[in-house]
Amino acid sequence: MFSHILVPTDGSDYAMHAAELGIGLARSLGARIYAFHVLAPLATVAYLSDVIQHTEDSHVERAVVRAQHRLAEIEEMANKAGVACHGGYAFDRRPYVAIVGAAKKQHCDLIVMSTHGYATFDRMLLGSETNRVLGCCDIPVLVCH
Repeated sequence: MFSHILVPTDGSDYAMHAAELGIGLARSLGARIYAFHVLAPLATVAYLSDVIQHTEDSHVERAVVRAQHRLAEIEEMANKAGVACHGGYAFDRRPYVAIVGAAKKQHCDLIVMSTHGYATFDRMLLGSETNRVLGCCDIPVLVCH
């Protein structure tokens, strides 16, 4: 039925719970996991770009290290459960677009994600990334509470 499951994570407890459920489902189905993390690019102002370049480089380095750590956590959980897992990350201001894009690019046939995660107040007002994924994705989505 499902053979390749995308598990997006932001490192929150909710996302890690969804990862546990996704890994358990993958184990029972004999499926594999693609762990995915979306990084927010640093917003820069064009006329300050030369001044900010060092700050942006530093931001990217820290963000990549955080992403690798979060993905490694899921990969370790999957390995302990005997589930094949690899992961990746992308920079995008719109996490839902990156999540759906990664699922399609990796040929995933299911997305397992949480109802909540780390979000700013602005994002909560606009609607959750989960709702946005549900609204624009033709791949089945299992939402974990």
